[in-house]
Amino acid sequence: MWLALARLLRAVLHGVHGIAIVLWRFPRLDEAGRQARIQWWSAGMLRCLGMGLEVQGQFRTGGTLIVANHISWIDIMAIHAVWPRARFVSKADVQEWPLVNRLVDCAGTLYVRREQRRDAMRVMHEMAQALKDGHCVAVFPEGTTGNGRALLPFHANLLQSAIAVEAPVQPVALRYRDRDHAISPAVEFLGETTLTQSLWRIACGRG
Repeated sequence: MWLALARLLRAVLHGVHGIAIVLWRFPRLDEAGRQARIQWWSAGMLRCLGMGLEVQGQFRTGGTLIVANHISWIDIMAIHAVWPRARFVSKADVQEWPLVNRLVDCAGTLYVRREQRRDAMRVMHEMAQALKDGHCVAVFPEGTTGNGRALLPFHANLLQSAIAVEAPVQPVALRYRDRDHAISPAVEFLGETTLTQSLWRIACGRG
């Protein structure tokens, strides 16, 4: 328990440090500088929570749509720790998360209200323009988190942006394991699990 508490304390302090960077450093940084800070902060948060990172393969340059499976809120940090250029499409609910919302905003996140069909169309057009401009956009087409053991059905509407501008699509497979499990239950973010509960489970993870 003490190790988990120490990890959580480091994570909170690292989160506050991130907010400070966003508020005071970001306005004076160019895009490359911001991406460097995003990568540093994301990799640092993984370390604070006792998580290591292994990467196979590499990301494409230029306008690319990243399509990844979705297991946890920490998926974004895992990808940003490797490829900070990625601009994620996220549910609008994240804008209501205290502190986290400021960090997510500054990573160029595109928000969508999935329950509003018209809003999904707006975001699709924004994604298409971003891809056309050479940006990297990342989506979780399952639309919700799974347990990491199988893929859920894809919602194809967000993939239309890549088709519209003939941008390449790059699949990314995320998997979390620990000392006792090939697919770690500590990272699952399912059902009514809160962010606080998820943080505690991850901090308690072993290996």
